[in-house]
Amino acid sequence: MFLVCLLSRFMEAPTRQHLLAAKRVLRYLKGTVSYGIWYGRKAGDGSLVGYIDSDYARDSDDKKSTSGYVFFLAGGAISWSSKKQPVVTLSTTKAEFVAASYSATQCVWLRKILEQMGWKQCVEGTTQIMCDNNSAIKLSKNPVMHGRSKHIDVRFHFLRDLAKEGFIELEHCGTHDQIADVMTKALKQDTFQYLRGQLGVFDLSEIE
Repeated sequence: MFLVCLLSRFMEAPTRQHLLAAKRVLRYLKGTVSYGIWYGRKAGDGSLVGYIDSDYARDSDDKKSTSGYVFFLAGGAISWSSKKQPVVTLSTTKAEFVAASYSATQCVWLRKILEQMGWKQCVEGTTQIMCDNNSAIKLSKNPVMHGRSKHIDVRFHFLRDLAKEGFIELEHCGTHDQIADVMTKALKQDTFQYLRGQLGVFDLSEIE
């Protein structure tokens, strides 16, 4: 997902390097045609949980960050995204806060859809969204941190209202447990395979 997002930025004038990277994506897809998402629990069991992450100004052309989120239900991923942020953020805190705001909009939509499908028990109470940046978590709870938040576009501050109302809650998780890392940056093979498994992606031919 991340690599497709990255390559799509060069569709207007791709180079040989981009073509080779696209071929590598196709080779990966060909080698994993038997892979799929395994939902280990019955539909409707458990609660909706999200993970959010961002890289900070990793795009060397315009210094914009990439946001990524993943939402889980019944032991597997049900919604995910990797997208470059439309604004240039001035710190890792702001980049994570913007990523959390995007995930919050998806969370609102998912909760409504699940409720309409009769899975109200999955979205009752507060939806936890896991974040590995303590400053962004504090910013979502503390509306008076003016020095850190005055440069953030007002459209992203609805995250605070959702947190205040108990609709969502940002919780801290360790960097090594941040599953959304796979949506925001290139990873080493062992780390990628580990996070792929955490997403619920397995070789379905090996599952009885």
